[in-house]
Amino acid sequence: MSNFNIIPLSKLTEHFERFPGIGKKTAQRLAYFVLKMPIEQVEDFSNAIVNAKSSIHYCKQCCNLTDKEICSICNDDNRDKSIICVVEDPKDVSALERTKEFNALYHVLHGVISPLNGIGPEQICIKELLARVNKGGIKEVIMAANPTVEGEATAMYISKLLKPLGIKVTRLAYGIPVGATLEYADEITLSRALEGRNEI
Repeated sequence: MSNFNIIPLSKLTEHFERFPGIGKKTAQRLAYFVLKMPIEQVEDFSNAIVNAKSSIHYCKQCCNLTDKEICSICNDDNRDKSIICVVEDPKDVSALERTKEFNALYHVLHGVISPLNGIGPEQICIKELLARVNKGGIKEVIMAANPTVEGEATAMYISKLLKPLGIKVTRLAYGIPVGATLEYADEITLSRALEGRNEI
């Protein structure tokens, strides 16, 4: 019995399988869906991927993703420039922005300190945060790292660096269960967590 294998289709399926949360069957469905698309749509899709990858980079101030030198949040004059909310990931900024409760600045670490995974303070954007604070004008830093062991350790590490500078360091309080991630929390939960933050 011959082995039915179309190499380009297999490769396309393999690429979709690398996406988070996509299993083999879903990857195969997506690959077949792409094959049914008109060539113009396929080209638009591939161009959108290449364009996003080539034009999106870190904001020079907050390290969030942007296609400009400074992101729209940092450029917003209506925001409170004396408060910075520190998060692990750009997706966390989106989650907090959906609450429409937070009107200050952000700083994205792009990870947490995790010695077991070989990630130290140098591998995430802590020095950029310290540079922002050292420029002056910052009164409070809210630690909004996910409530995991690594997230808590990162929050404590940053708190110890900021305390000698006379900066008030707070953290998200109730509302975010231990082991959960900000990305999947609803707006009400995030709003309560922001309101009930405590000093570290």
